[in-house]
Amino acid sequence: MDKKRPLILVTNDDGITAPGIRCLIDVMNEIGNVVVIAPDSPQSAMGHAITINSTLHCQKVIMDTGPQIEYSCSGTPADCVKLGINEILDRKPDLCVSGVNHGSNASINVIYSGTMSAAIEASIEGVPAIGFSLLDYSWKADFNQIKSFIKRISLESLKNGIPTGTALNVNFPKLIEKEIKGIKICNQAKAHWIEKFDKRTNPQGREYYWLTGEFINNDNSNDSDEWALKNGYISIVPIQYDLTNYSVLKDLQNWNF
Repeated sequence: MDKKRPLILVTNDDGITAPGIRCLIDVMNEIGNVVVIAPDSPQSAMGHAITINSTLHCQKVIMDTGPQIEYSCSGTPADCVKLGINEILDRKPDLCVSGVNHGSNASINVIYSGTMSAAIEASIEGVPAIGFSLLDYSWKADFNQIKSFIKRISLESLKNGIPTGTALNVNFPKLIEKEIKGIKICNQAKAHWIEKFDKRTNPQGREYYWLTGEFINNDNSNDSDEWALKNGYISIVPIQYDLTNYSVLKDLQNWNF
């Protein structure tokens, strides 16, 4: 590998064969030396789960003719990042990119996202990180339309530096390239899911459930990621792993514990 080029770690949660990660690898190969460590099967909505009660397997694979080095991992997206930084790579990467996710990771979805948890894990390890998502759940989604934006955002991040402990949550609207109005820096929309469980019975008479739900956006501001995406913009939200609600700290001091 050319030591003068940035070292880029690529991962995702849809699995190493997903079209989204293949797109991301293509773009990163234009920017630096690429090492891919991704789950060997889909890990969507795994959040920040890590493997502690079973063994991890990671093997080198050849997926295409690209110059990247690739590993398929039996673990979660967060496992992939931990393994890459602490075991497989010979130095800390200059950038970790995760995705491109098939579907939205805007607003509250960031909490459940394996894609974003991989990026957050990298930021915990002191590595600048970006998670990319496209609002199209189809396996046949056209990721070529967003390649130029991925490259621009990644190069700007390498040039300016992402603050320590921060990851960028980037979401693309489901539009063709010429319809995208631009990029907006946003806050995470205040929204939630109303969960519903579809209760069924299998042929053996055993009950089971499918989780469904309705997304409720409670945010009416034009500064949120949901607003940006609805109005044809790419949203970028800086996120951090410190979940402390600092505005409440002072009030809690006055409670009679």
